[in-house]
Amino acid sequence: MLKIISYKICPFVQRVTAMLEAKQMPYQIDYISLKDKPDWFLDVSPNGEVPVLITVNGTALFESDAIVEYIDEITPPMHPGFTPEQKAIERAWSYQAAKNYLVQCSTMRSHDKATLEERAEKLSTLFGKAEQQLSGEGFFSGAEIGNVDMAWLPLLHRADIIKRHAGYDFVKDFPAVKAWQKRLLETGLAEKSVSEDFEKLFAEFYLSDQTYLGSGKCCDTPKVDVCKTSACC
Repeated sequence: MLKIISYKICPFVQRVTAMLEAKQMPYQIDYISLKDKPDWFLDVSPNGEVPVLITVNGTALFESDAIVEYIDEITPPMHPGFTPEQKAIERAWSYQAAKNYLVQCSTMRSHDKATLEERAEKLSTLFGKAEQQLSGEGFFSGAEIGNVDMAWLPLLHRADIIKRHAGYDFVKDFPAVKAWQKRLLETGLAEKSVSEDFEKLFAEFYLSDQTYLGSGKCCDTPKVDVCKTSACC
């Protein structure tokens, strides 16, 4: 069985586990603390980062882009009829999402309104580009879920949590993206691809009193106790 080494609120990990869930591939997941990385993890992860995938042969794979390509090669493709050009386009749009995971993370950790708005502009540019590319058929490339959807799921899932708990909506100006977000969340892959306590841990880090989003000042919306609005308790 495949094994994933993970940190619970890492978006790069969620991209991998979402793909495994979508393809109904069994896997084991082991969680570590990035503040206290065990020696065995550093032995198998050249860059010291998650995710790491351990294959059934015991080979350690690192870098989420490489891992999802490996998963795609050992399983039936989500879009079997795609041409090489279409596959290349999918990889490119998947990369657009992944290279903005840390942009979203830093935006959510902003300590004041000005910093939040400045950083959010980068995400708005990204979502604006996606707005022009969406198929309008439910998912990014059509009526069936695909690789690009898995890459964008961490961004859209986290945007949904922020909207529900802080009242700030990263995608409010992009109706096609909002419809896409809704459709993706309806699949249940967001919940399946993270730990049971993900939303609680996410809120403790990104919606703490140290962040503007968690301060209760955002959008004139009072800060919401995450345990009253989720299944964490």
